[in-house]
Amino acid sequence: MVTLGSGEYTYQISGENWGNLPEGWFYKEATSVDVDSKDNVYVFNRGNHPMIVFDTEGNVLRSWGEGDVFTNPHAVTIAPDDTVWCVDNQDHSIRQFTPEGQLLMTLNGKNQHAPAMSGQPFCSPTRVAIDPRNGDILVADGYGNARVHRFSPDGKQLLNSWGQAGTELGSFNIVHDIDIDQDGYVYIGDRENRRIQVFNPAGELEARWGDLSRTAAVHVSKGLVYVGEYYAGGTEAYKVAGQLGPRVSILDVKGNVLTRLSQEAFGDKPGRFYAPHAVATDSNGDIYVAEVSHAEFGRNIDPPRELRSMQKLIKK
Repeated sequence: MVTLGSGEYTYQISGENWGNLPEGWFYKEATSVDVDSKDNVYVFNRGNHPMIVFDTEGNVLRSWGEGDVFTNPHAVTIAPDDTVWCVDNQDHSIRQFTPEGQLLMTLNGKNQHAPAMSGQPFCSPTRVAIDPRNGDILVADGYGNARVHRFSPDGKQLLNSWGQAGTELGSFNIVHDIDIDQDGYVYIGDRENRRIQVFNPAGELEARWGDLSRTAAVHVSKGLVYVGEYYAGGTEAYKVAGQLGPRVSILDVKGNVLTRLSQEAFGDKPGRFYAPHAVATDSNGDIYVAEVSHAEFGRNIDPPRELRSMQKLIKK
């Protein structure tokens, strides 16, 4: 295995596609990952079994979502009660399921959407986060809007919304990922502005963290902020340049960089990434990284092929 990071933030990575998939199963690409209270790992993907649940050793526990349940899986979020929130950016759906895949709530139905950049929910949403203090539902309405919406726990009341398109503080250029800490502070992966923005529970800007590549993923756990960065392929120097992403950066809650995991350009070799799209951690502090490697790379290869899209970084 290859070692990444340093000091107390040192990890081993095999560089292989993580998860012991049965014969005939494939990811195509893993778009999102999250971990429940039992350390079961949920991998949302665009293959023939959209939701695959693993144990920490990568053994399949169950799968669901086959058929026409999803159109273009984008993000999975495990709520504090272990229910499973799935966001599909293409058909605009936002739904809550049991861990076994039974539908519990529909916040937004398939193919129902507001006009682009209207500010109204929803238009190509990107992810859900659940406020651990009160169960409020927060939605990153990121591809067709530049807004964050907060709903009551039953999904029936829109409590507030904030954000607009732009580069100014508090504005967004693809509000791509969202997470909430135990105090209710909201962390936004403002991807195309290449920054993390931190808001208080009322939606007021508290901090802006730069010096990052494209911030596709943000995950908060135990006083650490994990940021998945990528640059969607790039050309020329990006093919060989280091220290530009793709990578996973670990920060403290003040925005100080503690370590960068991978200094290399994109690639399939151990210690490299393609396009980190979601990051999650388990109770051991191990890191799971889902990468949109097909959308950004694999489909452009002649002939197109599936690339590695799911990695586990084991804390030493």
